Amino acid sequence: MTTNNRFKLSLMMFLEFFVWGSWYVTLGTFLGNNLEASGAQLAAAFSTQSFGAIIAPFVIGLIADRYFNAEKILGILHLLGAVLMYLMFISDSFAAFYPYVFLYMLIYMPTLALANSVSFSQMKDPSREFSSIRVWGTIGWIASGLMISFFFVWDSPAAIGEGLLRNTFLMSSISSLVLGLFAFTLPATPPAAKNNEKQSVSELLGLDALKLLKDKDFAIFFISSVLICIPLAFYYQNANPFLSEVGLSNPTGKMTIGQVSEVLFLLLMPFFFRKFGLKTTLVVGMLAWVVRYVFFAFGDAGEGTYLLIIGIALHGICYDFFFVSGQIYTDSKAGPKYKSAAQGLITLATYGIGMLIGFWIAGFVSDMYFSDGVHQWKNIWLIPSGIAFFVTILFVVFFKDNDFKKANALRRDKKNIQQSSELPT
Repeated sequence: MTTNNRFKLSLMMFLEFFVWGSWYVTLGTFLGNNLEASGAQLAAAFSTQSFGAIIAPFVIGLIADRYFNAEKILGILHLLGAVLMYLMFISDSFAAFYPYVFLYMLIYMPTLALANSVSFSQMKDPSREFSSIRVWGTIGWIASGLMISFFFVWDSPAAIGEGLLRNTFLMSSISSLVLGLFAFTLPATPPAAKNNEKQSVSELLGLDALKLLKDKDFAIFFISSVLICIPLAFYYQNANPFLSEVGLSNPTGKMTIGQVSEVLFLLLMPFFFRKFGLKTTLVVGMLAWVVRYVFFAFGDAGEGTYLLIIGIALHGICYDFFFVSGQIYTDSKAGPKYKSAAQGLITLATYGIGMLIGFWIAGFVSDMYFSDGVHQWKNIWLIPSGIAFFVTILFVVFFKDNDFKKANALRRDKKNIQQSSELPT
């Protein structure tokens, strides 16, 4: 890969996630405080991400893979996104806001896969090269949060009261416009499939990989992946409103600690994975959700601030140890024939179905524990903690991790044979 292309791809990833992080983290706080949205309405707004994840395979499979260069579609979608973001910026009620956020997420979610496609097309060995490009996306997300909290200070109590969080949509609109124009300068990424190649709906959605569910271990992992997305949705939907409401200063900037820990634990995960195996890694990831929400339930912006910070920092373990490990496991189980289909199925099940269920449950719980203008956050956070604990028990009892045991036995046998061959005769 040339230095010029590496720079372009890194900048693309930075902007891709800067655009998303600019408004998504503070969405719940803005809607609740400035558009007087209820928990159910927050759920509706956040659920647009799930609908976008469900529709994304159709966009990629029917359009990007067949008719147009990926970088051009990426540019067009972000230019449209810039317009929708501006319309969200000037909306003065939830009824006016919702159609725009719904349309926006339908066109934004496919850009995640398009950005990956543009990157992969320039790499000889994605397993070695992609992480150094993708990390700039995490840096972009962190940068947006730091700008909101420490540069513009839009998430202070006074600024929230004045409605300054509305400016996050303008910032996202401008950055989306920049990315939309910049995308047309990216390396050409022509369609991979031929126009006359037919592809069924089941192939587009990764449903061909359903036969993997015949394997008991994979079926348990699949069910656990869907269920663990319920507590994950609580974090995305409620964390920023919670931190703002309890009075934590610079909440959006401090939430970037989660992305920093994500990078650190991503580097540690291969060692942990090799040392302790798949099952232990996944279980640690799920238990981190249990602990995180207990810390949120009992933390506060005074003497309990450290509990809130630790809860945020656990994001790296929560996400990397379960979701990244899960992607590796899915890849190993699928084999060459169903690799893409299996990853598509897991994405549809988690970010599509699982998160959709989770957002609606989170909205229902938030409304149930809201009275006199105040949320009973302790009760709200203990519910996803309990759900995560239930999923962990389900996984521990029924997932046997036979593949890892066989691999360990094979490694021991090879080591014994090697040691035997080195003994003097």
